[in-house]
Amino acid sequence: MGKKSRLKNKAAKKERMPFVARTFEGLPNEGDWIALREFVPSASATITLASGRTVRICSLLPGNGAGIVRPDGEIWVGLQVAHNFGDISRDLAYVVETALEMEPGQPVRMTEPGVGSRLQDLIDPSSSFDVAVHEGFDYWVEGTDERPETAELLAEANQTIAPTVRLESVDSAYWTEMGPQRFLRWVMTDDETPLLDALARLKVRGEETLGEGTKLIGHFRAHGRLVPVWEFDASAADLEKPALEFRGRLEAALAEDAPLTSEQRSARAALLSGQVQIR
Repeated sequence: MGKKSRLKNKAAKKERMPFVARTFEGLPNEGDWIALREFVPSASATITLASGRTVRICSLLPGNGAGIVRPDGEIWVGLQVAHNFGDISRDLAYVVETALEMEPGQPVRMTEPGVGSRLQDLIDPSSSFDVAVHEGFDYWVEGTDERPETAELLAEANQTIAPTVRLESVDSAYWTEMGPQRFLRWVMTDDETPLLDALARLKVRGEETLGEGTKLIGHFRAHGRLVPVWEFDASAADLEKPALEFRGRLEAALAEDAPLTSEQRSARAALLSGQVQIR
């Protein structure tokens, strides 16, 4: 590499990273990336890079680490980390690229990544992102650390996890139990304006629930997408069919193009004011 090229790359590193709200757009299963980043306590999925190398994406790593090169050379990346330099996709791409140059058994330290590659540049477009939700953090050390003290630490950490299940009938919808309450947090990748219109149409018709005993209590925003939240008493298995039926009603409502009625506009305003913080 010539001197001019090196100086150009150095300048690029110092350039301020642009803010990107919808940072996971274009990745396989965008909604699941958001869920693992924001509220699923213990889950993982494997991606394939354009080079053919695989990387395991985890909701959380020990010590809230950004990444690690395992003793067997496998790269693990943690999503639930404190850093955010403006574009999380670039942050995570930096972790992956750094790990690719490291020896096995080393943690990846996160520093200012600059304006470099994004995950969308590194991941094979045909890569899958099949999420496995874990009951605890035991998968961190399976086959590598059988010490009693490690088992005790994991048992203590596992007690902090709210039971979580990913529904199979629809995309990126997660059932969770928090004390006496049960919720479904469903990351929807539809554009916000038509989605709110569709939810308002369903609410006026009384079709916004997931069956008897369920209630749409609001939503929160995450990475440029809406996450509607329902409260209910049902198990995750009992929600599979109602969730699939709801998605069908929602698709039909999204296809409607008539202006909202006054009642529907009121319902939409109520939805907008119903932002919740169920994390």
